Parts: sequence; C-alpha cells; structure tokens
Amino acid sequence: MTRTRPPLDPLTQASVTIAWVICGNKPFYPLYVWYLVGDGVTASLGTLLAAPLFLAIPLIARRAPTTARIALPLVGTLDTLFATKLFGSGSGTELFLAPCIMLVALSFRAEEAWWQRGLAAFVFLAFVFSRYAIGPSLHVWKDVDLSTLLNLNAFAVASLMAFIAIRYSGILHITEAGARDRL
Repeated sequence: MTRTRPPLDPLTQASVTIAWVICGNKPFYPLYVWYLVGDGVTASLGTLLAAPLFLAIPLIARRAPTTARIALPLVGTLDTLFATKLFGSGSGTELFLAPCIMLVALSFRAEEAWWQRGLAAFVFLAFVFSRYAIGPSLHVWKDVDLSTLLNLNAFAVASLMAFIAIRYSGILHITEAGARDRL
C-alpha cells in the first residue's frame, strides 16, 4: 500500500522552490566568475560549500515545514556572510542579504511573527557584521574585477528577488483564505 503525503502548504512549497533554484544555480557561479573575471575561480568554488545546506531544505520540508521556512533565509544569510568574506564587500555579495530579508518578510504566518522578527534582526545584524567586522577578503581582487563582480552580483540579486516576488505572489491571499475557512 502506497502512502500519499499531503501537499506542502503554499509558503513552505514556495520556500522549497526557492531552495531548488538556488541549488540549481550554485554550480554556475564559479563558471560566471571564470568567464567574466578569469581570476579567483578557486575562491569562487568556496561558494559551493553552502549547496548541501540549501539542498537540505527541501528534504526537511515535509517533516518540519516551519524549520524549512526558517532555514532558507538563515542559510542564505550565512552563505552571504561567507561569500562576503571570500570576495569582499566591494564585490556586492552583501546585496544577497536583500533577498534574505524579502524571504523573511514573505515566508511566515501571523502566528510565526516572533520567528520573523528574530530572523529580520539576524539578517540585519549580519549586514552590520559584514560591513564593520568581517575583515579583508580571502582573495585579493583587482578593482576592475570587483566592478565586474558587483555587476554580476547585482544582476543575480535582482533576478532572485524578481523570482521570489513572482513565486510568492498570491500566496498571502491563499493563506488568509485558508485561515478564514478554519474559523
């Protein structure tokens, strides 16, 4: 007898989709760095270290949907801090904190407001840390390379934020309607 699992709730499913998109794009980042910059490919391979953490999000979503929704912006923030240490703040990697904040704003229900507040504070503190305490980058980049990386990362962040907005569009109305139906 095959046991069918109920579908994930819309917020968790959206988080899983975003995690899969990030996992699918992670291996291409070192290729972009190689193609656009030519230098620092070894350093950019370090960005792949977070891929298993993003991959874990879809794997835990069925058993712990709230944990999966917490994990996505949390892992994204830690990944961004690590990338900022690798590339330096001049590379624009800190911009990836913007999608993390966007995920915090969109991924939680009203009764999960404390998780939302805590994660928002965590992402903001990560930004402050990256600005004032992270130290010099692990790889030394030329100014022209940093400019190229800034353009690459700005485009990637804008693309990710647009995808997040499209993926989460309408979910608030779905979850509100579900909550009204339960009353």
